[in-house]
Amino acid sequence: MIKTITTLSVILLSSMIFSQKLDEKKFVKEISENACKCIDSISASNKEKLAVINNIHDCIDKQTSALQLGLMISNLDELQKDAKEVNGKKQVNLTINANKDSNEYKENYNKIERVLMNDCKSLKTLINTAETKDNKFSDNEDAVEYYTRAVNSSKKEDWNDAIKNYKLALEKDPKFIYAWDNLGICYRRIGDYDKAIDAYKKSVAIDPTGKMPLQNIAIAYIYKKEYQKAIDAYLDLDKVHPNDAEVYYGIGQIYALHLENNEKGLDYISKAYKIYTQQKSPYRTDAEKILGIIYNKMKEQNKLDKFKEILKKNDINFK
Repeated sequence: MIKTITTLSVILLSSMIFSQKLDEKKFVKEISENACKCIDSISASNKEKLAVINNIHDCIDKQTSALQLGLMISNLDELQKDAKEVNGKKQVNLTINANKDSNEYKENYNKIERVLMNDCKSLKTLINTAETKDNKFSDNEDAVEYYTRAVNSSKKEDWNDAIKNYKLALEKDPKFIYAWDNLGICYRRIGDYDKAIDAYKKSVAIDPTGKMPLQNIAIAYIYKKEYQKAIDAYLDLDKVHPNDAEVYYGIGQIYALHLENNEKGLDYISKAYKIYTQQKSPYRTDAEKILGIIYNKMKEQNKLDKFKEILKKNDINFK
């Protein structure tokens, strides 16, 4: 649907608002900051992951129209050349394409999303919180006390103190899943990947459906450069959470960036990209970056026909 926003005086707007050419990069950043403030206000409490993603999408969507209008107004000098004169003044009709399937809308939406993925710290935190909200906490007061100390140490990046307190929490409550998960993260931070994997596996032993530890086992193996074990770990995740984009993204990244198998990498990343796009997930931007890397590699190898063939198989139109 095309919406006519209003009829504006070119002379008035060009002199009062856009006397100089709009700095598009700066304007996109300002619009994205507004979207980030909206995202900051979202609570993941008692919400499923998809509901949180939809809330994030709404924040970006609201700013997309503002971006479209701003870019359009900045181009008034070109528009007024063909403008009709009404009552002695040249006027133009500014229209915004409100069709969310249009290339114009998608292009502007993606501009904001890319900036947010780089600059809006609360974005990934919010999604991760929603993903892990179903994990069990502890009813043991002493365990919770040590856990709180560990979290505070982690915020200060004092990983060794955090490890000490997570271990104390687990002595009080060996089934404290959050403590096992975060202990694994701390071991990973100090480069002790074997102990990280062990902590994640302890978490999975308590809750075999735990997405966070299952995914992080694979990531730890990547850090160890044990890529086949990482792929196997992602396949274990797929058994519990079938058709999850993280499985396709993780395996695709391994093939493309570490095993130099661009075709397999492209197939997996394409699947992840498609799911992220369908879910309106900001992680689509991460998949897009890997697609760009694979494109450049296959271009150097004169394999762009194969690149297009794999994308077509996955029903993706990538520019």
